Amino acid sequence: MHDLQCQDLIKRFGPFVAVNGVSFDVPRGSFFSILGPSGCGKTTLMRMIAGFESPSSGDIRIKGASVVSTPPNKRSVKMVFQHLALFPMMNVGENIAYGLRCRGESKADIGRKVAAVLDRVGLPGVAGKQVSQLSGGQKQRIAIARCMVLEPDVLLLDEPLGALDLKLRERMKIELKLLQHQFGTTFLYITHDQSEALVMSDNVAVMNAGRFEQIGSPQELYNNPRTGFVAGFVGDSNRWQGRVTAVERGEARVELQSGGVVIAAVGDGNVRAGANVEVFVRPEVISLGATKDANVMTGTVDSLLFNGASSRVLVRIGGGNLVEVGHVATEGASAIKPGDSTEISWARKHALCFVVAG
Repeated sequence: MHDLQCQDLIKRFGPFVAVNGVSFDVPRGSFFSILGPSGCGKTTLMRMIAGFESPSSGDIRIKGASVVSTPPNKRSVKMVFQHLALFPMMNVGENIAYGLRCRGESKADIGRKVAAVLDRVGLPGVAGKQVSQLSGGQKQRIAIARCMVLEPDVLLLDEPLGALDLKLRERMKIELKLLQHQFGTTFLYITHDQSEALVMSDNVAVMNAGRFEQIGSPQELYNNPRTGFVAGFVGDSNRWQGRVTAVERGEARVELQSGGVVIAAVGDGNVRAGANVEVFVRPEVISLGATKDANVMTGTVDSLLFNGASSRVLVRIGGGNLVEVGHVATEGASAIKPGDSTEISWARKHALCFVVAG
């Protein structure tokens, strides 16, 4: 049931541990993403799976068989790089056919397979075009086609949208997900862009300092983060530091460093009276105005950030801190302007607190 399994993977470069005890399973035919900041070890992890790096210890299995001792060209794994690595001296058809020719397949089979894979990626009839004649999105699809024509068990994608402009990136996120469904192949995708991971993935692993902090569906990571790192890295959050004065029935009373008191749900088992914590509250759960049995703060509207359905209001509270508040900026919405005094509020369950690391 799993196309890829990694067990207790460790990779050392001298005294530095780049990947530290990582284990995960990728179900067959799923879209699995590894999300983390630059330098967290995700590219090193992918290079071990591809065979370009050897793990210091641990095991990598493809369809249940260990491939740790198998060279890259013998693994049923192919990789799409950020800069695609298409051959500029070859036309589209020759680029896609390259791996098939290296395998020694017949000319007739190569022609048939190239035509079939071009049709599946939505680019029929472009085999004779030069790479330079393609748009950025077309090049992405050709790079995927060049891998998929070899029918790998796992396709690795190393930040393949990083070099595209914003508009094309947004469109390619949807196209990649559709392509993965069409081929039914397991995709392993690495990115530092949370939007890419959340939109496309069936499951996401959040990586930090060589370890996985949490693995789950995008909804789980967003709504139920298990660590402060995940809460702060996945999605947008307002965050404040404070000290816990009491804990009761899964809720902590937190005195904020900036002044004021909030009640927050306990995010981990280390939250207890006297602990230094960070409190996380997402902008979309905060309302303008006070509500019953909720956390309430008073402040002044600093500015309005218009972005259609994702518009925000910045409210300056005590201590000079700015709070992002979700705001529906549609026709007929309540008028609000900079300088207005306002109260903001949110339900206690929508605030999460985690002990500050270190």
